[in-house]
Amino acid sequence: MKKTCPERSRRIYLDHNATTPVDKRVLDAMEPYFCEIYGNPSSIHLSGQEARKVVEDSRRKVMNFIGADLPEEIVFTSCGTESDNFAIKGTVFASREKGNHIITSKIEHHAVLEPCEYLAKYFGFEVTYLDVDGYGIVDPADVEKAITKKTVLISVMYANNETGVIQPIEEIAKTAGKHNIVFHTDAVQMAGKFPIDVKKLGADLLSVSGHKMYAPKGCGFIYIKKGTKMHSLLHGGKHEKGWRAGTENVPYIAGMAKACEIAQKNMADETARLLKLREKLEIGVINGIEHTFLNGHPEKRLANTSNISFKYIEGEGLILLLNKEGIEVSTGSACTSGSIGPSHVLSAMHIDPITAQGSVRFSLGHENTEKDIDRVLKVLPKIVGKLRSMSPLWSKRR
Repeated sequence: MKKTCPERSRRIYLDHNATTPVDKRVLDAMEPYFCEIYGNPSSIHLSGQEARKVVEDSRRKVMNFIGADLPEEIVFTSCGTESDNFAIKGTVFASREKGNHIITSKIEHHAVLEPCEYLAKYFGFEVTYLDVDGYGIVDPADVEKAITKKTVLISVMYANNETGVIQPIEEIAKTAGKHNIVFHTDAVQMAGKFPIDVKKLGADLLSVSGHKMYAPKGCGFIYIKKGTKMHSLLHGGKHEKGWRAGTENVPYIAGMAKACEIAQKNMADETARLLKLREKLEIGVINGIEHTFLNGHPEKRLANTSNISFKYIEGEGLILLLNKEGIEVSTGSACTSGSIGPSHVLSAMHIDPITAQGSVRFSLGHENTEKDIDRVLKVLPKIVGKLRSMSPLWSKRR
């Protein structure tokens, strides 16, 4: 009998942009490759070739999931962060003779921002950080204006992890292509929630992480369009067609491929379901609690994501009290948990620091129901009221 994930005591988990539970069908797909088919995919004997077949079958499934042309355009990695680092460093190190200028945006995940900062600090690269409007959207015209003769890479995320706002990637990619500049997009939050077609997008590089789409933590992939010049970051073998040294993580790759299949089949229905839940949540919060407002574009946004500011309170206090009620949310990226100061994404959107620190991200997923939203709307006003009664900002608001 196959093992499945044990049932948890019932909590309302609304932090799916941080991570998702492993789908039981994904777990079942992974299980044979821990003990039964355990060979090294690089070995030429039968056990090795059984494992190699799993990896290559999975590669084709992932290729179809994002609309790529060739299996070899898919390179398996350990996570979205590795994929982003590979895209950025791999591109610029392969293009040093052309230039040393990178264009990105101020709202990127730190897996993009920190590699850019690293390249600027230690290798003398110049980085342009594009502004966004009040909705958190990059203007493609600003991308065009920022391009110089030395620009070798443009990297703009597909959907923001904190606000869910979707960027005009096709327009930005066209601009990059017109100038013969490599274009990368971090699609970690988009994958599994919205159809991806890399040919239609015009992306040269695209990053995805498995654990954001009901596969396990520790797996991801990067799409590298055929002909894109890249330097490898990991050396020590000829794995992944020489792109990434290291024995492939066969069970996790199989699981991620299964997650892609499930998402592709169920995406339209799940998107419609989550959109209804999100609308109920937002209407209930904004109409039911004064001095609250949505951060991000009302429509150009992932169906599962809602970032709301509660003025005159601290977001972390709200999260802790919601947690006591069995409701799990976040203030933004899990990768910046514990940091002091407002979200860099909300700051880039020109939301004042005090208001930004009262923001909470609700990110819905497969197991969430209307009853979950009802529960949140029942307890949230009381918690906000309690926190505001203790806040000096509340008493001074007039």
